[in-house]
Amino acid sequence: MKSKDTSKARQTRQFIIEKAAPVFNKKGVSGTSLSDLTRATGLTKGSIYGNFKDKDEVAVCVFQYNVDKLVNSLFREMDKETSPVEMLLALPRAYGKRYRQIIDYGGCPILNTATEADDTHEALCRLTVEAIERLKQRIASIAAMGIEQGTIQDHTDPDAMANIILALIEGGSMLAKVTKQDYYMTDSLEQIRAIILSRSNLTTATADKDNVLHPRRTK
Repeated sequence: MKSKDTSKARQTRQFIIEKAAPVFNKKGVSGTSLSDLTRATGLTKGSIYGNFKDKDEVAVCVFQYNVDKLVNSLFREMDKETSPVEMLLALPRAYGKRYRQIIDYGGCPILNTATEADDTHEALCRLTVEAIERLKQRIASIAAMGIEQGTIQDHTDPDAMANIILALIEGGSMLAKVTKQDYYMTDSLEQIRAIILSRSNLTTATADKDNVLHPRRTK
């Protein structure tokens, strides 16, 4: 019976996290109220706080859920490729495919949380840094593998390359969200593509097998 109860409790916690995830991503921690959570989940205050200590605990679990959902989807696309250059090119392509969905969801959870939590929520700030580092390390490790295999130029700094790619993704995402102009994001993704290709030792035809992100803006 205890095992059954534990399983039901886990399912309820997961249900609350999934229903609350878009709410926190759009409204942030300070902007999300308990009534927002009861509306989103259809549960009572007692049911929510019977599974979580407080709103902060829900927010932390939701952030981890949102980041895992985004990052894992990007990594899955990268893992479909076989060469380091193709794996790197898969990142802007995958982000481009998901960009409209990300915007409809409230924007990038890493950017949203970083903006709100940097001075106000120590736990979320720490988790945001860890999420950024997780992405950075994956990009840098792929670049380093490419250097070792000879498909990426050996003078490339993997960490610097990862930093620039992340800055373009998050900066483009922020500007596009605020201005409601998608070209900030698509231009950033095109620039990431160009940086990767400029560091590649492969021919453009070999490395850039899929040059479709999103249509560019009309002037």
